[in-house]
Amino acid sequence: MSLTKTVNWKRNLFITWIGCFIVGSSFSLVMPFLPLYIQGLGVRGGNVELYSGLAFSLTALASGLVAPVWGRLADEHGRKPMMVRASIAMTICMSGIAFVDHFGGVWALLALRLLMGFFSGYIPNSTAMIASQAPKEKSGYALGTLATAMVSGTLIGPSLGGLMAQWFGMANVFLIVGVLLALATLLTIFFVHENFEPIPKGKMLSSKEIIARVSNKQILFGLLVTTFIIQITSQSIEPFVTLYIKTLTTNTTNLMFISGLIVSAVGLSAMLSSSFLGRIGDKYGSHRLILIGLVFTFVIYLPMAMVNSPLQLGILRFLLGFGTGALMPSVNSLLSKITPKEGVSRIFAYAQMCSNLGMVTGPLVGSAIAGYISYRAAIVGTSLFVVVNIVWSFINFRKYLHKRSIME
Repeated sequence: MSLTKTVNWKRNLFITWIGCFIVGSSFSLVMPFLPLYIQGLGVRGGNVELYSGLAFSLTALASGLVAPVWGRLADEHGRKPMMVRASIAMTICMSGIAFVDHFGGVWALLALRLLMGFFSGYIPNSTAMIASQAPKEKSGYALGTLATAMVSGTLIGPSLGGLMAQWFGMANVFLIVGVLLALATLLTIFFVHENFEPIPKGKMLSSKEIIARVSNKQILFGLLVTTFIIQITSQSIEPFVTLYIKTLTTNTTNLMFISGLIVSAVGLSAMLSSSFLGRIGDKYGSHRLILIGLVFTFVIYLPMAMVNSPLQLGILRFLLGFGTGALMPSVNSLLSKITPKEGVSRIFAYAQMCSNLGMVTGPLVGSAIAGYISYRAAIVGTSLFVVVNIVWSFINFRKYLHKRSIME
């Protein structure tokens, strides 16, 4: 199982970037108005929050749990078929949500959101494909560029969704996103190329054998933990950001719009910086960049608990994105370097599983601490996760800090 011919990895990177941005934004784009949409389906009282939480978490949880299964199929049959399969399924599910008021109501919505997560896999397979095709010396740049699509799509999505719901109506947003997902499907089918040799039956390595062939298992585990914590720190503030901003100002005009901007600020700066920081990681060492990114993240995150205005919070969130921009390409670049070719899809699927579990855990942890103590305490609590990650990563990389690459 290897690439037998040279493929245009730069063109694949360009097309998969578009696809990953659309897919990433499709998961988060409905966040600003989904509770209102659920209300429109006849749900009342506290059940609105309950079903909204389920609608968000079921997609990410299902996606994370089944990611290793799709990763194994990708290693067996190729990444492109898995990308096409995922984008087709998400097109059908997202478009179907526009019609749940005519059949099934809120239960149909939850079922479709669950199926979206179950049949997902576009992003990890895109990452695995680019990781296997890009030259090793440019993996940081390539994977950093691709990471900007997922991060920016996920974090800019809420702002776009709020505006689209005002302009076109909530139900129509699902149809528009369905059309965009269909576009991603067509672009993948016709413009993404992969020279893949299917593995004969009986020769497929088990996940245990793949992990056994990883050159450094301790670093692998550390990178998966880092992926998990990145999402916790990015997502933990989302459940209460509007309420937190409300405590920082007496002017509640355009509160939802301002909240969307503050949440999305991380995605904007990550999008602007990931490719450049990926190149820096290629030149000076991705493992070093991870440690710098984690320290920077902590230095920026903790003061968010001490701000006195929405502007201060927005500036810190924007700066936080540079830390995320350093971490995502560095993690993916190191994963590509320590993973054997025959197991790339499965290792990146495990990384996606950790990322999705972080997306579920972050809001739960943030909202729980905010509810029992305070919003500021929730931010302080989340920053402690980063401290743990700094210590863990230092222990992981301490032998390689004087080297440019962990493979030397």
